[in-house]
Amino acid sequence: MTAVLNPCVQQQVETYRKQFLTAQPFRNVVIDDFLDPGFCPALIADFPRFQNKHAINERGEAGLKAVVSSLAQISSAYARFDDLIKSRDFLSLVGRITDIPALLYDPEYTGGGTHENLPGQELDFHVDFNYHPSTRFHRRLNLIVYLNERWEEDWGGALELVRDPWATGADDIRSILPLANRAVIFETTEHSWHGFRRIDAPPNTEISRRSIAVYFYTKDRESKQVAPSHGTVYYQRPLPAHLQAGVTLTQEDALQMQALIERRDRQIEFLYERELQFSSLITGITNSPSFRIGRVLTWPARALRSALGKSNGSGGVNRS
Repeated sequence: MTAVLNPCVQQQVETYRKQFLTAQPFRNVVIDDFLDPGFCPALIADFPRFQNKHAINERGEAGLKAVVSSLAQISSAYARFDDLIKSRDFLSLVGRITDIPALLYDPEYTGGGTHENLPGQELDFHVDFNYHPSTRFHRRLNLIVYLNERWEEDWGGALELVRDPWATGADDIRSILPLANRAVIFETTEHSWHGFRRIDAPPNTEISRRSIAVYFYTKDRESKQVAPSHGTVYYQRPLPAHLQAGVTLTQEDALQMQALIERRDRQIEFLYERELQFSSLITGITNSPSFRIGRVLTWPARALRSALGKSNGSGGVNRS
């Protein structure tokens, strides 16, 4: 039976490890011919067709990106890929490449699975959610395997890893074409900004941007890397630099400006709704019987602390 992982990957672990640890703008590595050349075509052939039911975004709308997270149910080839990803040997291999031991597989493929982006789709720079929503494990690595037999640079859609969304230096950004059997592994931190620009595939073609996304976790993380739990945080792209005073807008310029404004409006609406949900949650906690009982039980300590604070402020020892 044809292997799933290209045997050459195991033979070059130390090379990939050095590349990962020294990469800019943050730790990452690109591995071409990641899967066995005899196996990858099966994933391309079995890639699930685009369906609106798989393209519902965070606001409940059908968009231009479809996600199928039940990998093992797509076909026997995808079941074999899933078997590879969850195997101890593979998790150990990725751990050696990245210097992150005890990696954990996510059987739910939360946010992952097959990703298909149609022409017109783009992905604003963002940092990913940092805790698994159900296990609360720390999200540590993204693995993306591309399945596009052909891709040109002027089509857009290249993965961009950036130091921060405002960076413009040569070392601040790494651009990676989504070519078939190319894998990208990068660390998930509070600074691992990434995204891709609008896909402009040739007209009258059925080209779309296809990939498999896999996320790995650990139970623990260095304390200096731990941050409060958050969802995916996006940075909305600014207007193109050429739009200056005195410029005559083209039809494409007008459409782009309209799209950017609409995206900002939707993002503001989304953040507003999330704020309402958060406020409702806090209100529910503060109005709960257990919270009120806790306030009563801790009243003596709070009263004493308040009294000591007033005493120090009026005539106590200055400790500044």
